[in-house]
Amino acid sequence: MNVRARQRERTREALLRESRRLFATRGYGEVSLSEIVGAAGVTKGALYHLFESKADLFRAVLGQVQEEVARTVAQTADAEDDLWTRFTAGCQAFLTASTAPGIQRIMLVDGPAVLGWNEWRALDEAGSASHLADVITELISAGLIAPQPVAPLTHLLSGAMNEAALWLAASGDPTANLPDTRSALAQMLDALRVG
Repeated sequence: MNVRARQRERTREALLRESRRLFATRGYGEVSLSEIVGAAGVTKGALYHLFESKADLFRAVLGQVQEEVARTVAQTADAEDDLWTRFTAGCQAFLTASTAPGIQRIMLVDGPAVLGWNEWRALDEAGSASHLADVITELISAGLIAPQPVAPLTHLLSGAMNEAALWLAASGDPTANLPDTRSALAQMLDALRVG
């Protein structure tokens, strides 16, 4: 990698790091581009060389957040040997990861508001919902969930988990409410299991 490419990557990393910090603590609407470039130590010209707009920068931050949550879910699920336990552990890991205030604000509150519902859903589907559909297909093939159309079930479960995470964010005390929410999710998932 040449010097110019390294500098460009450092600038991009600084912009993502600082905008994520600011978006997480104050929300997209309360943060100006001037604050972001000031915190990152770069010029607006450098920002516009890498991102078309504040919304484009936010989209990149959201992508980072979604990747981190997906990694956490996959690592938690992959640590389990049993297929059903992998499924439930992954769902619970999503719920737990989503309770981090910066994650909630960026991924679940500002994401749909900034990008619009359709784009946000498309990004969600391309990431976690796609993986969830694969796991549900595997569970149906293994006879652990009754045969049924995968797409509606995927959307129902994804929607329920996203809504639970949003409710936790708005509850005033996500940490105190997480155990009851995890319990309700476990009961909902167990109701899907055959036998």
